[in-house]
Amino acid sequence: MFRKTAATILDEARLTARLIANQLRHSRPSMTQDVHMGREAVSRDTAETLEAALGTGAE
Repeated sequence: MFRKTAATILDEARLTARLIANQLRHSRPSMTQDVHMGREAVSRDTAETLEAALGTGAE
């Protein structure tokens, strides 16, 4: 789960797939993109619920 979170953070920072793959120790950026990147939050409600549970939401 943390690897996907890290990939999402790096992707949102607009780093390249190659840099993210290197960080995750993947030999192919395509594997990183297929497994860890490119998915949006299903809904704002789910994002807010997770943020509240993890204590990461804006106060």
